[in-house]
Parts: sequence; structure tokens; C-alpha cells
Amino acid sequence: MSRRSHPLRLAAAGIAVAALALSGCASSGTPSASESGSDEGWVTPGKITIATGEPAYYPWVIDDDPESGEGFEAAVAYAVAEQLGFEADDVVWVRTTFDEAIAPGPKDFDVNLQQFSITDERKESVDFSSPYYETTQVVVTTAASPAADATSIADLKDLLIGAQTGTTSYTTIESVIQPTQGAQAFNSNDDAKLALENGQVDAIVVDLPTAFYISGVELTDGVLVGQLPTPDGETGDQFGLVLAKDSPLTEQVTAAVDALREDGTLDELASEWLGGEGQAPLLK
Repeated sequence: MSRRSHPLRLAAAGIAVAALALSGCASSGTPSASESGSDEGWVTPGKITIATGEPAYYPWVIDDDPESGEGFEAAVAYAVAEQLGFEADDVVWVRTTFDEAIAPGPKDFDVNLQQFSITDERKESVDFSSPYYETTQVVVTTAASPAADATSIADLKDLLIGAQTGTTSYTTIESVIQPTQGAQAFNSNDDAKLALENGQVDAIVVDLPTAFYISGVELTDGVLVGQLPTPDGETGDQFGLVLAKDSPLTEQVTAAVDALREDGTLDELASEWLGGEGQAPLLK
């Protein structure tokens, strides 16, 4: 699928796109919906129904318009659909909240992508594809905040640090920073950002691409405090497509993601849509 260029596209220099070199081998040929000779498992026969958030945020989806194919996750969605044998016109978009998507029960989508980190806890309720992106968690603040001068995790412990509840960003605050006043919970990144701007929290935690955008575009005098370390023996935060638990499509979708990783498509899309100016230092 062709993708129009966008004037707000971020530079790729600030992202270690090499993190996409995840383990796993792609199949020599991904079985498509048409090749399989069966419509079993799809919400709508002959179509692929893909869900994202309401709203969907830049740089994952541009202008809250996933149908455009612009933004990293919108582009990944169309690439996966094509790998599965669907034309762009056969992609149907629906919206869900973050929590609805990973809750137990039937789904009105075939796959859902809105930066869902793959965790064992979530796997009890839903299936995941193999990872299409890996990132780290980053502390973001403003120049007027006491967090702006933090150079270590210890400097953050007595501050108010917030994130969207139910996300890896939130659990990272609890497990890595362990602030004395606890992690501050918000319903969305927008709510967390507003609280930061209003001085209700000293800093927030988001994934790296979102951190570059928020600090460089949305916040007044935004500051990247630094990346939070990944515990020993663990990978970075890996995003996967969500499917219903025990979905008959999980194997096909995973094979499609693996093929896109193997042929370099995921690297190319990450370079095209994700990044930022400067670097976020690692906090210790």
C-alpha cells in the first residue's frame, strides 16, 4: 500500500531501530486468507477487521485517521493485511478502549494494535502476535519541574510520577522508580500530560517514540529526563497485535509479522514514522 508523506513526520535518528531485530524466524510463505481456502475465524468473511484506540495518537496514527495508512501502527496494520492476502479496501477499522481490547471475552475485531505490551498476565485473557516493535520507557517532564534536574532514579523517588493506568509505563514506575508516594494513575496519556503541565505531577512515563513527540511538540519546554533501565534478563517493552484468546488466526497473524520483520519492512516503517531529535540518557 502506498503511503503519503506527512509534514510532521519525526526523524528516525533518536530511535534504536535495530531493536526490531527480535528473535524468531519467518515462514517461507505466509498463508493468506485466500490461499487457506477458509474464512473461518474472521469477524467478517473476506475482510480483516482491525481495531485501534479512540482516539489513536501520533506518531502511531496520524490525525486519528487509521484509514489513511499514515503513522507507524496504521502502516503496520496495512502491511500485515497485505501479507495475509487482503487488499487495502478489505481492511475494516473499528475502535476500542485499551482495557476493552485486553479484557476476556469475544471481540468485534480480528486484530487490535495500540501499543499493547506483551505480558504473561495479559496472555491469560487474549492472544498476541509476535512483536512488531520493541521500545523502552522514558521519564518526561518540563523545564519548570523539579524532575528536570534528575540524573538518577534516586532523584525521582520523592517526586510525583504518573502514567496511564494499565500500561507498562505505569508498572515501570512501580517496579523501577518505586516512588515514595506511589505511581500516579491517569486514564490516558493526555490526562497525564495535562496534569504535568498543570503541576499536579512532577513527571510522567511514556514509551520512547511518544516521549520524543510529547517533549518536543506538545509540552511547553518539554524535557526528556531519561530512559528507565530494563531489568536484567528481560527484553525491552515489546508490542504485539492483540487477538481473541485461542483465536484460530493467531498463527497466521504471527507468521505475517515474522515475515515483515524478516524482509525488513518493520525496520523501514519504524525509520519512516518513529524517531526524534536528540537522545534520552539511561537513568541508573
